[in-house]
Amino acid sequence: MDFFVDVISDAFFDTLRLIPFLFVTYWAMEALERHAGSKAEEAIQRADYLGPLVGGLLGAVPQCGFSAAASTLYAGRVISVGTLLAVFLSTSDEMLPIFIAEQAPVSSMLEIIGYKILIGIVVGFSADGILHVARHIGVPTPHIHELCERDHCGCEEGGSVLGSATIHTLQVTGFIFLVTLILDGIITYVGMDAFASFVSSQPVLSVFASALVGLIPNCAASVIITQLYLEGVLGFGAMMAGLLVAAGIGLLVLMRTNRHVKENLAIIITLYIIGIAFGLAFQALGVSV
Repeated sequence: MDFFVDVISDAFFDTLRLIPFLFVTYWAMEALERHAGSKAEEAIQRADYLGPLVGGLLGAVPQCGFSAAASTLYAGRVISVGTLLAVFLSTSDEMLPIFIAEQAPVSSMLEIIGYKILIGIVVGFSADGILHVARHIGVPTPHIHELCERDHCGCEEGGSVLGSATIHTLQVTGFIFLVTLILDGIITYVGMDAFASFVSSQPVLSVFASALVGLIPNCAASVIITQLYLEGVLGFGAMMAGLLVAAGIGLLVLMRTNRHVKENLAIIITLYIIGIAFGLAFQALGVSV
Protein backbone atom coordinates (compact mmCIF):
# COMPACT_ATOMS: atom_id res chain seq x y z
CA MET A 1 0.00 0.00 0.00
CA ASP A 2 2.81 2.39 0.88
CA PHE A 3 4.35 1.70 -2.53
CA PHE A 4 1.26 2.95 -4.38
CA VAL A 5 0.84 5.95 -2.09
CA ASP A 6 4.47 6.99 -2.66
CA VAL A 7 4.22 6.55 -6.43
CA ILE A 8 0.98 8.53 -6.72
CA SER A 9 2.32 11.24 -4.42
CA ASP A 10 5.56 11.61 -6.37
CA ALA A 11 3.72 11.73 -9.70
CA PHE A 12 1.25 14.29 -8.37
CA PHE A 13 3.87 16.70 -7.07
CA ASP A 14 6.16 16.22 -10.08
CA THR A 15 3.26 17.24 -12.29
CA LEU A 16 1.89 19.97 -10.02
CA ARG A 17 5.03 22.09 -10.09
CA LEU A 18 4.94 22.19 -13.90
CA ILE A 19 1.47 23.73 -14.12
CA PRO A 20 2.61 27.37 -13.63
CA PHE A 21 5.24 27.03 -16.38
CA LEU A 22 2.77 25.43 -18.79
CA PHE A 23 -0.01 27.91 -18.06
CA VAL A 24 2.20 30.98 -18.47
CA THR A 25 3.63 29.57 -21.70
CA TYR A 26 0.21 28.84 -23.19
CA TRP A 27 -1.15 32.18 -22.03
CA ALA A 28 1.73 34.01 -23.72
CA MET A 29 1.29 32.01 -26.92
CA GLU A 30 -2.45 32.62 -26.98
CA ALA A 31 -1.93 36.35 -26.41
CA LEU A 32 0.63 36.45 -29.20
CA GLU A 33 -1.69 34.67 -31.60
CA ARG A 34 -4.72 36.77 -30.64
CA HIS A 35 -3.35 40.26 -30.28
CA ALA A 36 0.25 40.59 -31.41
CA GLY A 37 -0.19 40.17 -35.15
CA SER A 38 2.47 39.93 -37.84
CA LYS A 39 4.74 42.59 -36.33
CA ALA A 40 5.22 40.58 -33.14
CA GLU A 41 5.94 37.46 -35.18
CA GLU A 42 8.60 39.34 -37.13
CA ALA A 43 10.14 40.55 -33.86
CA ILE A 44 10.26 36.98 -32.54
CA GLN A 45 11.94 35.81 -35.71
CA ARG A 46 14.60 38.50 -35.43
CA ALA A 47 15.22 37.80 -31.74
CA ASP A 48 15.31 34.05 -32.18
CA TYR A 49 18.65 34.16 -33.99
CA LEU A 50 20.00 34.50 -30.45
CA GLY A 51 17.61 31.82 -29.21
CA PRO A 52 20.25 29.17 -28.41
CA LEU A 53 22.11 31.68 -26.21
CA VAL A 54 18.99 32.59 -24.25
CA GLY A 55 17.84 28.97 -24.16
CA GLY A 56 21.18 27.72 -22.85
CA LEU A 57 21.10 30.23 -20.00
CA LEU A 58 17.45 29.72 -19.05
CA GLY A 59 17.72 25.95 -19.20
CA ALA A 60 20.28 25.96 -16.39
CA VAL A 61 17.66 27.18 -13.91
CA PRO A 62 16.93 24.26 -11.52
CA GLN A 63 13.88 22.04 -12.21
CA CYS A 64 12.59 21.12 -15.65
CA GLY A 65 9.96 23.82 -16.06
CA PHE A 66 11.84 25.66 -18.77
CA SER A 67 12.37 22.49 -20.79
CA ALA A 68 8.61 21.87 -20.66
CA ALA A 69 7.94 25.46 -21.75
CA ALA A 70 10.52 25.18 -24.55
CA SER A 71 8.85 22.02 -25.87
CA THR A 72 5.52 23.81 -26.05
CA LEU A 73 7.05 26.82 -27.78
CA TYR A 74 8.81 24.57 -30.27
CA ALA A 75 5.57 22.69 -31.04
CA GLY A 76 4.07 26.08 -31.92
CA ARG A 77 7.19 26.91 -33.96
CA VAL A 78 7.86 29.96 -31.81
CA ILE A 79 11.47 28.84 -31.23
CA SER A 80 13.94 26.92 -33.39
CA VAL A 81 15.18 23.36 -32.92
CA GLY A 82 18.58 24.79 -31.94
CA THR A 83 17.00 26.76 -29.12
CA LEU A 84 15.11 23.66 -27.99
CA LEU A 85 18.32 21.59 -27.94
CA ALA A 86 20.14 24.34 -26.03
CA VAL A 87 17.46 24.29 -23.34
CA PHE A 88 17.41 20.49 -23.12
CA LEU A 89 21.19 20.16 -22.88
CA SER A 90 21.61 22.87 -20.24
CA THR A 91 18.62 21.82 -18.11
CA SER A 92 19.85 21.00 -14.64
CA ASP A 93 16.56 19.49 -13.43
CA GLU A 94 17.14 17.90 -9.98
CA MET A 95 20.95 17.92 -10.23
CA LEU A 96 21.52 21.17 -8.36
CA PRO A 97 19.23 20.41 -5.39
CA ILE A 98 20.96 17.04 -4.94
CA PHE A 99 24.41 18.62 -5.05
CA ILE A 100 23.36 21.23 -2.50
CA ALA A 101 21.78 18.61 -0.23
CA GLU A 102 24.98 16.57 -0.32
CA GLN A 103 27.06 19.73 0.37
CA ALA A 104 29.12 19.33 -2.80
CA PRO A 105 31.72 22.06 -3.45
CA VAL A 106 30.22 25.18 -5.03
CA SER A 107 33.07 25.29 -7.54
CA SER A 108 32.15 21.79 -8.76
CA MET A 109 28.51 22.71 -9.18
CA LEU A 110 29.34 25.86 -11.11
CA GLU A 111 31.79 24.01 -13.35
CA ILE A 112 29.26 21.31 -14.25
CA ILE A 113 26.54 23.88 -14.91
CA GLY A 114 29.02 25.90 -16.97
CA TYR A 115 29.85 22.85 -19.12
CA LYS A 116 26.15 22.18 -19.70
CA ILE A 117 25.39 25.79 -20.64
CA LEU A 118 28.38 26.01 -23.00
CA ILE A 119 27.57 22.70 -24.70
CA GLY A 120 23.92 23.67 -25.03
CA ILE A 121 24.73 27.02 -26.64
CA VAL A 122 27.34 25.60 -29.04
CA VAL A 123 25.12 22.69 -30.10
CA GLY A 124 22.10 24.98 -30.44
CA PHE A 125 23.82 27.44 -32.76
CA SER A 126 25.42 24.58 -34.69
CA ALA A 127 22.08 22.82 -35.21
CA ASP A 128 20.37 25.98 -36.46
CA GLY A 129 23.33 26.76 -38.72
CA ILE A 130 23.44 23.26 -40.22
CA LEU A 131 19.69 23.21 -40.86
CA HIS A 132 19.84 26.67 -42.40
CA VAL A 133 22.58 25.66 -44.82
CA ALA A 134 21.32 22.15 -45.59
CA ARG A 135 17.61 22.88 -45.91
CA HIS A 136 17.53 26.65 -46.12
CA ILE A 137 15.51 26.67 -42.91
CA GLY A 138 15.63 29.99 -41.13
CA VAL A 139 14.02 31.06 -37.89
CA PRO A 140 10.57 29.38 -37.70
CA THR A 141 7.31 31.20 -38.29
CA PRO A 142 4.92 30.69 -35.35
CA HIS A 143 2.06 28.26 -36.02
CA ILE A 144 0.30 28.56 -32.68
CA HIS A 145 -3.12 28.22 -34.30
CA GLU A 146 -2.33 24.60 -35.20
CA LEU A 147 -2.11 23.71 -31.51
CA CYS A 148 -5.45 25.38 -30.93
CA GLU A 149 -7.15 23.55 -33.80
CA ARG A 150 -5.84 20.20 -32.59
CA ASP A 151 -6.70 20.66 -28.89
CA HIS A 152 -10.08 22.33 -29.54
CA CYS A 153 -9.41 25.01 -26.95
CA GLY A 154 -12.10 27.32 -28.34
CA CYS A 155 -9.83 30.29 -28.98
CA GLU A 156 -10.86 30.51 -32.63
CA GLU A 157 -14.51 30.82 -31.59
CA GLY A 158 -13.81 33.97 -29.63
CA GLY A 159 -13.06 32.37 -26.27
CA SER A 160 -10.90 34.15 -23.73
CA VAL A 161 -7.12 33.90 -23.73
CA LEU A 162 -7.13 32.64 -20.13
CA GLY A 163 -9.77 30.04 -20.91
CA SER A 164 -7.88 28.72 -23.92
CA ALA A 165 -4.61 28.62 -21.97
CA THR A 166 -6.36 26.74 -19.15
CA ILE A 167 -7.73 24.09 -21.55
CA HIS A 168 -4.31 23.56 -23.14
CA THR A 169 -2.68 23.31 -19.70
CA LEU A 170 -5.20 20.80 -18.34
CA GLN A 171 -4.90 18.57 -21.41
CA VAL A 172 -1.11 18.45 -21.27
CA THR A 173 -1.07 18.13 -17.46
CA GLY A 174 -3.37 15.10 -17.57
CA PHE A 175 -1.13 13.37 -20.09
CA ILE A 176 2.01 14.16 -18.08
CA PHE A 177 0.49 12.87 -14.83
CA LEU A 178 -0.53 9.53 -16.33
CA VAL A 179 2.85 8.86 -17.95
CA THR A 180 4.75 10.12 -14.89
CA LEU A 181 2.68 7.80 -12.69
CA ILE A 182 3.72 4.81 -14.80
CA LEU A 183 7.39 5.84 -14.93
CA ASP A 184 7.55 6.54 -11.19
CA GLY A 185 6.10 3.11 -10.53
CA ILE A 186 8.68 1.38 -12.73
CA ILE A 187 11.62 3.37 -11.34
CA THR A 188 10.51 2.82 -7.73
CA TYR A 189 10.00 -0.90 -8.33
CA VAL A 190 13.33 -1.46 -10.12
CA GLY A 191 15.25 0.81 -7.75
CA MET A 192 18.57 2.60 -7.98
CA ASP A 193 20.55 -0.44 -6.88
CA ALA A 194 19.85 -2.31 -10.12
CA PHE A 195 21.26 0.50 -12.25
CA ALA A 196 24.24 0.98 -9.91
CA SER A 197 25.05 -2.72 -10.14
CA PHE A 198 24.94 -2.64 -13.93
CA VAL A 199 27.19 0.40 -14.45
CA SER A 200 29.70 -0.73 -11.85
CA SER A 201 30.05 -4.11 -13.55
CA GLN A 202 30.15 -2.60 -17.05
CA PRO A 203 32.34 0.51 -16.76
CA VAL A 204 32.98 0.68 -20.51
CA LEU A 205 29.26 0.92 -21.16
CA SER A 206 28.54 3.31 -18.29
CA VAL A 207 28.48 6.35 -20.58
CA PHE A 208 25.93 4.74 -22.89
CA ALA A 209 23.86 3.42 -19.98
CA SER A 210 23.87 6.75 -18.15
CA ALA A 211 22.76 8.61 -21.29
CA LEU A 212 19.98 6.08 -21.79
CA VAL A 213 18.75 6.59 -18.22
CA GLY A 214 18.95 10.35 -18.74
CA LEU A 215 16.44 10.06 -21.58
CA ILE A 216 13.76 8.80 -19.20
CA PRO A 217 11.23 11.67 -19.25
CA ASN A 218 11.07 11.93 -15.50
CA CYS A 219 12.87 14.03 -12.89
CA ALA A 220 14.00 10.83 -11.15
CA ALA A 221 16.55 10.24 -13.94
CA SER A 222 18.73 13.20 -12.94
CA VAL A 223 18.38 12.25 -9.26
CA ILE A 224 19.69 8.72 -9.92
CA ILE A 225 22.58 9.90 -12.10
CA THR A 226 23.66 12.67 -9.71
CA GLN A 227 23.43 10.44 -6.65
CA LEU A 228 25.48 7.67 -8.25
CA TYR A 229 28.14 10.19 -9.28
CA LEU A 230 28.38 11.55 -5.74
CA GLU A 231 28.67 7.98 -4.43
CA GLY A 232 31.54 7.27 -6.84
CA VAL A 233 29.65 4.69 -8.89
CA LEU A 234 29.64 6.87 -12.03
CA GLY A 235 32.66 8.69 -13.42
CA PHE A 236 32.49 12.32 -14.53
CA GLY A 237 32.13 11.44 -18.23
CA ALA A 238 29.25 9.04 -17.59
CA MET A 239 27.58 11.55 -15.27
CA MET A 240 27.81 14.32 -17.89
CA ALA A 241 26.44 12.01 -20.59
CA GLY A 242 23.38 11.33 -18.48
CA LEU A 243 22.79 14.87 -17.27
CA LEU A 244 23.22 16.41 -20.73
CA VAL A 245 20.26 14.44 -22.06
CA ALA A 246 18.20 14.61 -18.85
CA ALA A 247 15.60 17.12 -20.02
CA GLY A 248 13.06 15.67 -17.60
CA ILE A 249 9.39 16.32 -18.32
CA GLY A 250 10.44 18.43 -21.32
CA LEU A 251 10.71 15.30 -23.49
CA LEU A 252 7.27 14.19 -22.36
CA VAL A 253 5.74 17.56 -23.23
CA LEU A 254 7.47 17.46 -26.63
CA MET A 255 5.92 14.09 -27.43
CA ARG A 256 2.50 15.33 -26.35
CA THR A 257 2.46 18.73 -28.04
CA ASN A 258 4.50 18.12 -31.21
CA ARG A 259 2.68 15.58 -33.36
CA HIS A 260 5.57 15.11 -35.81
CA VAL A 261 6.72 11.71 -34.51
CA LYS A 262 9.76 11.38 -36.80
CA GLU A 263 10.87 14.86 -35.79
CA ASN A 264 10.57 14.02 -32.09
CA LEU A 265 12.57 10.82 -32.57
CA ALA A 266 15.27 12.72 -34.46
CA ILE A 267 15.55 15.23 -31.59
CA ILE A 268 15.74 12.46 -28.96
CA ILE A 269 18.33 10.48 -30.94
CA THR A 270 20.36 13.65 -31.47
CA LEU A 271 20.30 14.32 -27.73
CA TYR A 272 21.47 10.78 -27.02
CA ILE A 273 24.33 10.97 -29.53
CA ILE A 274 25.45 14.36 -28.18
CA GLY A 275 25.35 13.10 -24.61
CA ILE A 276 27.44 10.04 -25.49
CA ALA A 277 29.91 12.04 -27.60
CA PHE A 278 30.65 14.57 -24.86
CA GLY A 279 30.60 11.89 -22.16
CA LEU A 280 33.22 9.84 -24.01
CA ALA A 281 35.24 13.00 -24.71
CA PHE A 282 35.30 13.95 -21.02
CA GLN A 283 36.21 10.38 -20.13
CA ALA A 284 39.01 10.18 -22.71
CA LEU A 285 40.46 13.54 -21.61
CA GLY A 286 40.28 12.56 -17.95
CA VAL A 287 38.20 15.63 -17.06
CA SER A 288 36.87 15.77 -13.51
CA VAL A 289 35.67 18.36 -11.03
